[in-house]
Amino acid sequence: MTQRRNVLAGAAIVAALAVGVAGPASAHDADEFGPATLTGFASLPALTFVPASEPSGSLLDTAPVNGVAAPWDDQPVQGFSGIVRNGDGSYEVMSDNGFGNKANSGDFVLRIHTIAPVFDTNKVDVLGGVNLTDPKGYVSWPLTRKDRVLTGSDFDVESIQRAADGTYWIGDEFGPFLLHFDRTGALMQAPISLPGVFAPENPLRGTTPNNINSSKGFEGMAQSPDGRKLYPLLEGTVAGDTPGTLRLNEFDVRAGAYTGKRYVYQLDDPANAIGDAIAVDGHRFLVIERDNGQGDTAKVKKIYLASMSDRDKDGAMDKTLVADLMNIRNPKQLGGFGKTFTFPFQTIEDVVILDDQTIAVLNDNNLPGSAGRTAGVPDNNEFITLKLTQRLNADRRFLD
Repeated sequence: MTQRRNVLAGAAIVAALAVGVAGPASAHDADEFGPATLTGFASLPALTFVPASEPSGSLLDTAPVNGVAAPWDDQPVQGFSGIVRNGDGSYEVMSDNGFGNKANSGDFVLRIHTIAPVFDTNKVDVLGGVNLTDPKGYVSWPLTRKDRVLTGSDFDVESIQRAADGTYWIGDEFGPFLLHFDRTGALMQAPISLPGVFAPENPLRGTTPNNINSSKGFEGMAQSPDGRKLYPLLEGTVAGDTPGTLRLNEFDVRAGAYTGKRYVYQLDDPANAIGDAIAVDGHRFLVIERDNGQGDTAKVKKIYLASMSDRDKDGAMDKTLVADLMNIRNPKQLGGFGKTFTFPFQTIEDVVILDDQTIAVLNDNNLPGSAGRTAGVPDNNEFITLKLTQRLNADRRFLD
């Protein structure tokens, strides 16, 4: 596997990437972990709805997909692409941009849901949530809805962190932008652009060509233990960079600006993508890396511990395999599955630390399109907990 980090910034990093990156290396901060063990399984049915946008899915093809036909009277609770742990056994999870693209998601309201897994019954309760809005007009371009409730045609939200004051920082793919919301889901300031990077959907780029593909903006976003820095991670390679290299930029929350520090996460294969990135401490991150397969075609669904410490001096973050989601021990046969459990979903976009040796992982079910668990049946939103074979030695502030 190729494992690299880059600490160069500006022109220096572009030059370094332009000359190419060395072949696969084995840079590890520690020995790879053994197979993780399934300790909890809960599932939210695919056809779970809340009042938000009525109807929802009206811009989708009305032909059934995996046996499910749109539109729906209410909005499905689906597409989890970010998670925040509460202190009471509940979690805040964020739906992404809706139904896959800007054109078909104008009736999907962007929303943060509060959920609680109930592992005794293998179920997930939906406890409430808030819609994302822009009541003060910080977005300078036209929005889909006149009431300034944000939809999947306005932003493609994919990553979330909660600050100490209870406000939310959310990463978007259409800009890519950083978005800052208050506790009620109201936008607090104008969207913050990533300098020099433009997705095709970016409404501010004018005649500037896009240099990152659609749906390849901020897929993961970590927060430093002290909350002063954010580290949004792009899902796609910026034009001119070596294929398979993803930029991790540092953002200073107090200054409200990027610091210019930039690192590189190297995918095992340029065809892969990342699903989430969260901090373990001040220099290490958990990163979900996946292929595009589902069901029988799912091969690479992994969680890496990625470090800024570039021990082999190859210019990219060192990577240590923490969990292979296609090879999970299940000695108690939780969820009615066999002794080897797999998480064979196309998109897996949520990881959160529960304690120093336990993590939770959730899938994005792409309703109604994904059918990784059972062919022809739309995927549920599954919530699993995994015990790792080693401790993460995480910063205590992430364990409280």
